[in-house]
Amino acid sequence: MPYPLSDHYNGSTFFNPPTLRPVDQPAPQPLRRTSIFRWQMGFRWRWPNDLPSHRFDFPPAPAPGKLAITLINHSTFFIQIGRQGKSPFNVITDPIFSQRCSPFRHFGPKRVQSPGHAISALPRVDAILVSHCHYDHLDLPSLRALAERDDPICITPLGNRHHVAKAGLAQIVELDWWEHFECDGMTFTCTPALHGTARTPFDANKALWGGFMLTTRHPELRIFFAGDSAHGQHWRLVRERLGAPDVALLPIGAYEPRNLMYRVHMNPEEALAAFEDLHAKRALACHYGTFQLTDEPIGEPPARLRLATRAKNMPDNQFESLRNGETRDFTCEEAVSLLAITD
Repeated sequence: MPYPLSDHYNGSTFFNPPTLRPVDQPAPQPLRRTSIFRWQMGFRWRWPNDLPSHRFDFPPAPAPGKLAITLINHSTFFIQIGRQGKSPFNVITDPIFSQRCSPFRHFGPKRVQSPGHAISALPRVDAILVSHCHYDHLDLPSLRALAERDDPICITPLGNRHHVAKAGLAQIVELDWWEHFECDGMTFTCTPALHGTARTPFDANKALWGGFMLTTRHPELRIFFAGDSAHGQHWRLVRERLGAPDVALLPIGAYEPRNLMYRVHMNPEEALAAFEDLHAKRALACHYGTFQLTDEPIGEPPARLRLATRAKNMPDNQFESLRNGETRDFTCEEAVSLLAITD
């Protein structure tokens, strides 16, 4: 299906607008297939297999005006938004519970840590956010399980409908960058990212990639899920157009070798720069520690992030990395004061 022409769609494929690249970064050169092949033949560091998992109790439903965010694994967060007079609104991002992020059952990146919680342990899912169609972000078995259990709405960038529909999801909303969708008092806005898409050798960039700003009302609260992205000018644009997030969920892993990965992934220092460009109040890291996709050692992204934040004298909980299954609670001060008045 053709989509409207734009600064990121030429009538056939989607692309990254040059204006979103960092101002001091040269235009990326086309990747040679031989370079990618040589790199994929052997990582410098091999991650250990079947790491022991930390067990965390699933958090109780948050009270009105409160927010609970749980890292399940990789880029999968479970977001619970407490509401007055209603059950929490629950959102899951890029859900993946499969053993591999691959089109093949016995080949491709295999998880080294189990999900922090099983699908069966999750409360009802109201909405799924799918940032793009790479296998570590759009996992059909996980989407199928959620579709059969909860029949949630799925929100995704343009061109991904035919992928997620294979999971049996009946409610699918496709958005272009800056388009928004309202659902049960929540506003979901699709935001730009610097990345790419493909699920086969023949469909490169036929579907769009992006992040999402989730905005609640009464009280207003902004939660930003970046999806998968390189560093660029789009973080500033998100803040200018949609406001500074209360919580930003930012990727910090899959960044080595840098001469290949800088086009599509941030390293921890760039993620911290994105946090600053967004003017976010708090941030949680993702996209590390579950699947070995690139060269860096398994523990390096969280360690580098902590060094970077401490170099700026930031509190450890201002931008932190969690273990699979771990939860952080956030309180909206406006909500607390409103509840105090109405109680």
